[in-house]
Amino acid sequence: MRIALFITCFNDLLFPEVGRAVVTLLGRLGYEVEFPAGQTCCGQMHFNSGYRDECIPLVRRFTDAFEGYDAVVTPSASCAAMVRHHHGTVAGEAGDSSLVDAVGIVAPRVYELSEFLVDVLGVTDVGARFAHTVALHPTCHSQRLLRVGDRPSRLLNAVDGLTLVDLPNAEECCGFGGMFAVKNAATSVAMGMDKVDHVHASGAEVLTAADTSCLMHIGGLLSRQGSPVRVMHLAEILAETGTER
Repeated sequence: MRIALFITCFNDLLFPEVGRAVVTLLGRLGYEVEFPAGQTCCGQMHFNSGYRDECIPLVRRFTDAFEGYDAVVTPSASCAAMVRHHHGTVAGEAGDSSLVDAVGIVAPRVYELSEFLVDVLGVTDVGARFAHTVALHPTCHSQRLLRVGDRPSRLLNAVDGLTLVDLPNAEECCGFGGMFAVKNAATSVAMGMDKVDHVHASGAEVLTAADTSCLMHIGGLLSRQGSPVRVMHLAEILAETGTER
């Protein structure tokens, strides 16, 4: 199986350790991961902001970069949702039949990490060990577009030493929402503070999620409070083998 890593802009620029964790994890399971150097932004920021014409070359570049792979794995539910649910819209609005065809081939092969592990590889126990109490924030895109359901929690429950605790009002948005956090900062922070209260109420030592964007938002608010709770991407926890920091 030819597997490509779609790292996403956010992780590439701010959280490269998440991409390394994905490669480490899949390598431990016996799979080699390739990194197409031609990959760039998937166009989510442009699409969500109304710049659909500017999405067209990004969608074309995405299909070119990931053509020929059996699976494209990403540690970002929001970017996976963009590719699977909206690349077809962009291609259709562009009126480019060849792009529509290319998206039709590539987009269904794009998986958020937990989907790939559980649905494609058929594993929940990935050989991880992480002796901490963890709460899971199910991000909006993973819940509402990808509908990943209990896949992340099934993976976490199989981690040796890990105690998964319930996060109160887990289904509520953390307030990040990309441009929403910029244009509606006060509302975004208020929503984030509600989420922080819920994290503290859970008793967790670590908060995890399938998107580093949400973790950055919540983690920033936690750090400003001087909270001992740290944030880690799901991939980082699953890559741990008991020698974590």
